[in-house]
Formats: sequence, structure tokens, C-alpha cells
Amino acid sequence: MVHDGGVTVNETETDLDLLIDFRDVSFIRDGATLVGHVTWQVELDERWVIIGPNGAGKTTLLRMAAAEEYPSEGVAFIMGERIGRTDMRDLRAMIGVSSAALGNRIPPAEEVGDLVVSAGYAILGRWREEYDERDLEQARTILEQVGAYHLQGRTWGTLSEGERKRVLIARALMTNPELLLLDEPGAGLDLGGREDLVGHLGELALDPDAPAIVMITHHVEEIPAGFTHAMLLDEGTVVAQGLIDDVLTSGNLTRAFHQPIQLDRIDGRYFARRAPRAGRGSHRK
Repeated sequence: MVHDGGVTVNETETDLDLLIDFRDVSFIRDGATLVGHVTWQVELDERWVIIGPNGAGKTTLLRMAAAEEYPSEGVAFIMGERIGRTDMRDLRAMIGVSSAALGNRIPPAEEVGDLVVSAGYAILGRWREEYDERDLEQARTILEQVGAYHLQGRTWGTLSEGERKRVLIARALMTNPELLLLDEPGAGLDLGGREDLVGHLGELALDPDAPAIVMITHHVEEIPAGFTHAMLLDEGTVVAQGLIDDVLTSGNLTRAFHQPIQLDRIDGRYFARRAPRAGRGSHRK
């Protein structure tokens, strides 16, 4: 047992049912605290959304969950292994990640089918490696699952933004990950593309055989049906976390975004808008 930031933690043990087990974790860079003192657990069957304004620390937190960054303080376990005391490459093989950073590295001439099937080798696109029919069939099945089967013969450079988002999610699922991390999958999409993607993610979230999911977004409208938990971040600290209906409230969103927010829920989806100020519309005499 050690004392870290005033909290007693066990450095060596974690519940094996927890895919993410962060205990008083902080991430500091160039003297600035990007994520500060976050305690967070994700279990096998949970679907999390992380919401907050720009600069809240969402992507930094997700990069630690992806075993791509080490926490500056605190204790962090991923898949039962402590970050910093295990081979990070082994951990990354069990985690599917979809992000704009990955999309920016894909050559325009890369074929979609090759891009997805090559995820098993942790490379972008096919080169000289051989794939058996089982791998190819799995890639086709996953593309169909995310509504992108018809794109398998297309090249990356010809895809719309919404099509690219679905292909990146298919690639992330190709390795049968235990944990799927989605960094702003709806960013840059028009209304139709967003609704299409939200529908496919909702089907994935409701699939009992799907991996645990953690998704970052700025907008509650992008949260698919079937998500179970939420975390609100602001300036690197947790405003609220837990069951999604307990966390997503007008009061909590107002605190996180520093302005009055009115939250509504319609048919299992969330919608937010700025709340009218008291007395607005009155005339001075």
C-alpha cells in the first residue's frame, strides 16, 4: 500500500472485471495539469460517454486509457495490468481505437478492405502479409455491422467524412478488442452523417457481445441509445460521473460548460440548448 495525493492505494492489485481502473490519476505536461486527480473504473459490459468543453482533458484521459500515455501521478490499471509496469504493446493489442489522428495517417490510395483487415498486424493497409479467408470474412462482417460493407472496394481518399468514421470504427473492431475507444466519432459530420453514425453506434452499444465502449464527444446529441454511464469533465477535473441519467442533468451541464444549459430527453436521446435567462424579453421603462 502507498499514499498518493492523500489517497491510500494498492499498487499491485485490481479487480479483474475492471478494464479501466484509474486511482487518483493526474497528467501534467510543461507544468500544466491537463487531467487532475481522476478516479474512474470501467467494467466489461459498460458503455461510457465523456463530455466536456474544449480543453477539459477528454482526449488526454482517453490516451491514458489507450495505454498511449503514462499518468504523472496516481495508479492506473488497464486490463488488469498497471501502466508503466507492463509491455504497453501487449495492452494496445487488446484495445480498439478510432480517432482523427489515425485517420490523418492513412494514405488516400488505401483500399477500405485492406485498411480494415490489416488491423490484425497493427499496420495501415496491406503490404506483403497473407490473410486467410477467415480474416477476410471477419473484415467483411464488421464492415457490414457498421454499415460500410459497400465501401470495401473504395479508396480512403474517395470517402466522405461520415464514411471514414464508420471505416475507422470497423478497423478498431477487427482485432476483437475488449475495450473500444472512440475519440469524437461525430466530429465534422453533417446532420445526416451524424444520425447515421449514432444509429450504428447504438446498435453496437446494445450488442451484448460488443466490447466495452468509451466515447468522447462535445455534444449530448451524439450520444447513442444504449450508453450506460457518463463522465463530465471541466479543466481536467471530474464534474460528475456515474449512471448516465444521474450525470446528464441541466445542473451538471451548466457547471461543466459555465452557462445555463437546458437538457431534454426524447425517445432515449439527449438534446441540449442554452436556457433562457430569467426576465429575458422584458422591456425597460
